[in-house]
Amino acid sequence: MFHQDWMQIALRQAQMAFEQREVPIGAVIIHNGQVIALAHNEKEQRNDPTAHAEVLAIQRAAKVLGAWRLTDAILYVTLEPCPMCAGAIVQSRVKQVVYGAADLKGGAAGSVMNVLDYTLWNHRVDVVAGVLEEECSDILKSFFKKIR
Repeated sequence: MFHQDWMQIALRQAQMAFEQREVPIGAVIIHNGQVIALAHNEKEQRNDPTAHAEVLAIQRAAKVLGAWRLTDAILYVTLEPCPMCAGAIVQSRVKQVVYGAADLKGGAAGSVMNVLDYTLWNHRVDVVAGVLEEECSDILKSFFKKIR
């Protein structure tokens, strides 16, 4: 499968979030060519500010693997990770992050700052940006248009 195929799965997760009145961000974690975790934002339903798609996917992947180190994992997410999520990505040793839309207000994978490639840390994450960017951006725009 290609980056676009995996991102389509993340977009389906984002659509689920949209339908639950959550900010529509979806994530999927791939390990050895297999989906091991799926998640979408659940901040509203959990009343939890840390219930971002990336954090939930990382937690689920660690549980599946029985280890906190996700060294061979690839995280696909529809929006560029925020600083909190980028920190969790570094801490979990994810190998690569592939994201769709850039977050020009709070992105921590190169747009506003780059937590994932900070040279003084012992783990750096490879980043691929802009995969299905238009589709990932459109679902967010639709959501915010609907709630305003």
